[in-house]
Amino acid sequence: MKLISFDYRGTASYGAVKGDRIIDLGAHFGSAIPDLKALIAADRIFEAAGIADAESAPSVPLAAVTLLPVIPNPGKIVCVGLNYADHVQETGRTVTESPTLFLRVAESQVAHGDDIVLPPESGRLDYEGEIAIVIGKGGRRISEDDAWSHIAGYACYNDGSLRDWQTATPQWTAGKNFWRTGGFGPWMVTADEIAAGQVMTLITRLNGVEMQRTTTDRLIHSIPRQIAFISTFTPLSPGDVIVTGTPGGVGAKRQPPVWMKPGDVVEVDVDAIGVLRNGIRTE
Repeated sequence: MKLISFDYRGTASYGAVKGDRIIDLGAHFGSAIPDLKALIAADRIFEAAGIADAESAPSVPLAAVTLLPVIPNPGKIVCVGLNYADHVQETGRTVTESPTLFLRVAESQVAHGDDIVLPPESGRLDYEGEIAIVIGKGGRRISEDDAWSHIAGYACYNDGSLRDWQTATPQWTAGKNFWRTGGFGPWMVTADEIAAGQVMTLITRLNGVEMQRTTTDRLIHSIPRQIAFISTFTPLSPGDVIVTGTPGGVGAKRQPPVWMKPGDVVEVDVDAIGVLRNGIRTE
């Protein structure tokens, strides 16, 4: 099942994609379960699947809505850096024993179909195609053996980065959190549709040209390892997002460097999920 968050005629909601329509689960559940994060926390995804299959379920045209980031209000967005060997190599760094982590804030994200924003403070906006996981069942000190059962679903992610701000200090926070620079969407594919450990292919395209390609069996720190490590120092909650890492081929390390500019279109394509597409515009 594909679950999305959206705005329809000024009202925020969420639902399941069925062909060219959205089953409006927000309209069905009302204030009792007001958003997708609440649906996940209530452990009612499979109930939602039954509702989505009912002919009487309320629906709206997919083409008539404005998409929102998959989880518009995550409690935490934890990103894993330097998690593919080719990206570690191109940056001149070394593989670390534990995952390299940084945080993003919700305001730094945009939805599928929306524009990533290039701020006036920088001209070095880079793409990073990634796969995001959305936590379903929360927990602390989750074991690697149990980690798959804590995933609600998967989505495409573009960890858009302002490289000059990222490298201005040893800490990456500023360059990774400019307003509306990260893409998250178009939907979350529920975990029952993607087998535990299933190898997924990730491709990033800029203006139709392939810039990155990898498969998830090349992750240095696996998804279960990421969940176990992160949940050791902070409890994970339903709706939290983990962004699992980008492969080699980023614009900053090309010769000459490739920076995204107004009018560009960037796509993150994951075979088991779909395609996240964003334009670029100036702020």
